[in-house]
Amino acid sequence: MKRFILWDYKRATWQYDVMVALILAFIFLTPRDWFRDQPRGSSIVMLPAEHGTNVYWVEPDLMGGLSDEQRLAKAREMFRSQKRQELVRLEPIFDSEQEIRGYMAYTRP
Repeated sequence: MKRFILWDYKRATWQYDVMVALILAFIFLTPRDWFRDQPRGSSIVMLPAEHGTNVYWVEPDLMGGLSDEQRLAKAREMFRSQKRQELVRLEPIFDSEQEIRGYMAYTRP
């Protein structure tokens, strides 16, 4: 067991090949659920509409490191080009520690 843990076998020996095969089997045959490695959803999600406007949740990663004016300009351009909609307003959503968790974007066609 000590030789296995310390990887003490020379290359091209059958023990080395068995260890490599075990490692590859672990990598490719382990279910995703064991490590909670799930695909991440879209960065922009449409929410139920209100009063003739469409509401979108925007991940904070898309708007990180920008000033308020730059953030608003980027959001306007993003919705104009991708969604073909006009941005009405962009509201930051804060958690209890006043950290930004995302943005609510209100648009109209």
